[in-house]
Amino acid sequence: MITYEEALRIVLEESHVTGNETVSFTESAGRILAEDVYSDINLPPFDRSAVDGFACRSADLGSALEVIETVRAGVYPQKKLFPGQCTRIMTGAPVPEGADCVIMVEETEEIVPETIRFTGQKIKTNISPMAEDIREGALVLKAGIMIEPQHIAALATVGCVNPRIGIRPKVSVITTGDEIVEPHVKPGISQIRNSNGYQLTAQALKAGVKASYTGIAPDNEEETYRIISGALQQSDVVLLSGGVSMGTYDFVPKVMEKAGVDILFRTIALQPGKPTIFGKKGDKRIFGLPGNPVSSFTIFELLVKPMLWKMMGKADPAPGMRLPLGGGYERRRIDRMQWFPVEFRDGKAYPLEYHGSAHVFSLAKADALAAIPLGIKKLSAGDLIDVRPL
Repeated sequence: MITYEEALRIVLEESHVTGNETVSFTESAGRILAEDVYSDINLPPFDRSAVDGFACRSADLGSALEVIETVRAGVYPQKKLFPGQCTRIMTGAPVPEGADCVIMVEETEEIVPETIRFTGQKIKTNISPMAEDIREGALVLKAGIMIEPQHIAALATVGCVNPRIGIRPKVSVITTGDEIVEPHVKPGISQIRNSNGYQLTAQALKAGVKASYTGIAPDNEEETYRIISGALQQSDVVLLSGGVSMGTYDFVPKVMEKAGVDILFRTIALQPGKPTIFGKKGDKRIFGLPGNPVSSFTIFELLVKPMLWKMMGKADPAPGMRLPLGGGYERRRIDRMQWFPVEFRDGKAYPLEYHGSAHVFSLAKADALAAIPLGIKKLSAGDLIDVRPL
């Protein structure tokens, strides 16, 4: 067995960038940005009023002020202010030349038509200076980030309407086993509904790639070989679940080798997920994942997703965090690193009820997976732990 850290190193070293393409920024959410983005303008592009009120000279606030102009957003002032004058101004409008503050409407009273005076107690500038937010030529977004809705706003603001984006790998998902039936079928004796195929497909789609569920491969070497070979031709990454242990019908490793796959590792000192296979054929990558649903889910999050993100150019393909444990956690065996489901509350990670790698419902409330290192038997409340958000 190799350690999880070694398995992750191998997977990331064997990842290759799939290239990039230009897309509309409106279609880029959830994708990986492939280029640095710089601002083409100053923001604000002028000294801008932060409130509705009157632009004036602070030195004049003890006197009556004549309103000489009204300026709304989108209109540039036509008149310069001189002593004893002010301009009625709306939020977002350019501040006229000569003004050094904007007093709020609520802090004024009209003496006679078009003449006001300041009634406030404290003078505030209420002006957003030119380029306060960002200067022309400044870095806005760095290559390697996953584009979120707030990034869409930034792209729109600086006119980057066709950013360069990492090309999404194509992923094929295959479930193996004669005992597997599709979810719409009520399982008979010794049968089980297929959750892995749909779980893994959903995980891949959430990771931002193109994913398709291929179907169930029966416990037949020739048929499994045909399905794997076809998936390798059509996809960049193939995910198989089941058939990777030491049972009589667990012949997936043999079929992978027959299909020309160079297997790089076969077992990991990890719980759940020990019988995990990773291999390559040219520029194609393939994972043989355990059949238990929590195991396949965990290995996808810990190894497959980082690889897919790196292929698309993500700067930090395996992000993690450290949080205090909200409650104690103890296990029987210490010969492998273990990851277990947790939920976030009060800035802490609380262990969820977890019965083992077949307990798919333990994941339903999980916010993250948390690690207990190899050789450690017990964790106490308050211990800092490594956490991988889902």
